[in-house]
Amino acid sequence: MNWIQRKIFLYEVTVGLYGLDWWERFLFRGQVRTCIYFPSTRILHDVTKW
Repeated sequence: MNWIQRKIFLYEVTVGLYGLDWWERFLFRGQVRTCIYFPSTRILHDVTKW
């Protein structure tokens, strides 16, 4: 199991322990993706600006 698969597995186990419904997982994942997407695009924009 590589590093990414391990992180995905740990995430699924953690979310599974809370027993979220499908729509709650959908909203939670959307928030996580948003929190990752905007800072990363800002950093990428600043780096490629040179």
